[in-house]
Amino acid sequence: MTSPPQVPDRRDTDAFGERVLSAALGMTDMLAIYLGDRLGWYRSLSADGPATAEELARRTGTHPRYAREWLEQQAVNAVLAVDEDRRFSLPPGAEEVLTDRSSLSYMAPLARMLAAAAGQLPALLEAYRSGGGVSWSQFGADARESQADMNRPWYEKALPEALKGVASLDVVLSRPGARIADVGCGAGWSSLALARTYPAAVVEGVDIDAPSIGLALGNAAASGMTDRLTFRCADAEELAADSYDAIFAFECVHDMPRPVDVLAAARRALAPGRTMIVMDEAVAESFSAPGDELERLMYGFSLLICLPDGLSHPPSAGTGTVMRPATLRQYALDAGFTGMNVLPISAFGFWRFYELTTAPV
Repeated sequence: MTSPPQVPDRRDTDAFGERVLSAALGMTDMLAIYLGDRLGWYRSLSADGPATAEELARRTGTHPRYAREWLEQQAVNAVLAVDEDRRFSLPPGAEEVLTDRSSLSYMAPLARMLAAAAGQLPALLEAYRSGGGVSWSQFGADARESQADMNRPWYEKALPEALKGVASLDVVLSRPGARIADVGCGAGWSSLALARTYPAAVVEGVDIDAPSIGLALGNAAASGMTDRLTFRCADAEELAADSYDAIFAFECVHDMPRPVDVLAAARRALAPGRTMIVMDEAVAESFSAPGDELERLMYGFSLLICLPDGLSHPPSAGTGTVMRPATLRQYALDAGFTGMNVLPISAFGFWRFYELTTAPV
């Protein structure tokens, strides 16, 4: 005998409908933030003060009718304030989140990342059907610059204290002439932070994405540290054997199609007894549903960007953003490391720090 079909509870239906509506409002918020960020509207309101639509358009070289619609949408959504003369202003809290590139609360680049994914939805549909991928290069400058700009404040403001708080690591990195490699360095902000924190060290950043290395070279030139900070478009296989006192991989192992190969190359490049530090997403130890906001966000990144990127270079491990600690541990052991520890670095954004060890068991 078959069970009678379940009749949905009206309250459940209404509640989920409200959730979908809330998600739609959030999506329009993020896309509107993308427009305000990329068109320079937030920056103008911050630097030049309140404006009418005509004034904002004139300041930024944009069209006043579009500026008016955006300003009104932002005011209706309580992002901007507006006075009786229809002059719009950016409140202090929103100003820091949307324009202060040095703040740990800077979130405008998040809209760029999501917009980059949205622009590739046709390619993502095809990848999901075929098992193919969508590469980092396809996501373009919005994704590349978003990741760099989101992470930069954490590297500049929080990384120095975090590393110096791990005494055993700090001793190694502080030695005169210490050699440090930064694998998957992106735009180079992590490498710059390492060089600035440890002025006696020599830092080398490598990444397989040529446009990212172009950004890194420009950032290095502006830093004045090019005498002991270098960047090159390369993978870990090109690191010299037995040469580095420490190797870092910041938020990139989960994107690698062949993470074991990269970790094995890094292990060979380490001087005897040295360690590798991996910073990656601080996801839960195991899958559990429903999950918290961090899990939800990371699965979102994985669906739209990281897993398709990883699968775009077969053969691929297909790790995705949600790389559990046990998964990284297995990758490390398969690569020849002898163990993995979680470093005592807490409250560091979305991330967790792992130490991959080479000492004999």
